[in-house]
Amino acid sequence: MKKIKEFFAEELRGWKPLEAAWLALATAVILGLSLYWKDNWVSITAALTGVWCVILTGKGKVSSFVFGVINVLFYAWIAFQVPYYGEVMLNVLYYLPMNFVGFFAWRKHMNKESGEVIKQRLSLKKSAVVYSVTAAAIVGYGFVLKWMGGSLPFIDSMSTVVSVVAQVLSVKRLTEQWVLWIVVDVVTVFMWLVNFINGGETIATLAMWSVYLVNAVIMFIKWNREAKQVEQNV
Repeated sequence: MKKIKEFFAEELRGWKPLEAAWLALATAVILGLSLYWKDNWVSITAALTGVWCVILTGKGKVSSFVFGVINVLFYAWIAFQVPYYGEVMLNVLYYLPMNFVGFFAWRKHMNKESGEVIKQRLSLKKSAVVYSVTAAAIVGYGFVLKWMGGSLPFIDSMSTVVSVVAQVLSVKRLTEQWVLWIVVDVVTVFMWLVNFINGGETIATLAMWSVYLVNAVIMFIKWNREAKQVEQNV
């Protein structure tokens, strides 16, 4: 019981007014649009937990992985209905176990003063290698999804492959994850926009990914600044 109280105390510590306001605004936007468009409870739950997950990730809080588990299960079901098979496999086979890995990995590298995870950056050379391998994998997986008969196979592949790499970088606490998340978010917003235009009742999911995109830009700036400070103090 004591450890649970300590965990919640740590997660609630260190929030700046603007960060708390961003969390509240994102929640209000998702919930407001979902209720207005009369979206179903599955989509609303997936959207809310997803937004909380990415904002808490940006804040460097390990509770992000708890919300991530819930989001994965609900979002995978939504994607299966479309069908975006790449998204389904990504969430069930990869994100689900990686949320547990990330939770325990981050717990080993927490800043005791801020209650946030310690951020890092890759060198330019290592970044170039990561991006090149990612591009090659996108093409290969795109052909697999096309053979399976999935919707928008190469767009789906880009979203999936970049997400896999970005999640690894996230577990390793690397700032470059946010560059990849921006790519993922742009592609995925397009995917769900196409679905919505074609009559899909997924406004909550579309809003969720739109918030993801804005959040990724904000958090790239935040993580890059904090990673520089860590380097300067070494």
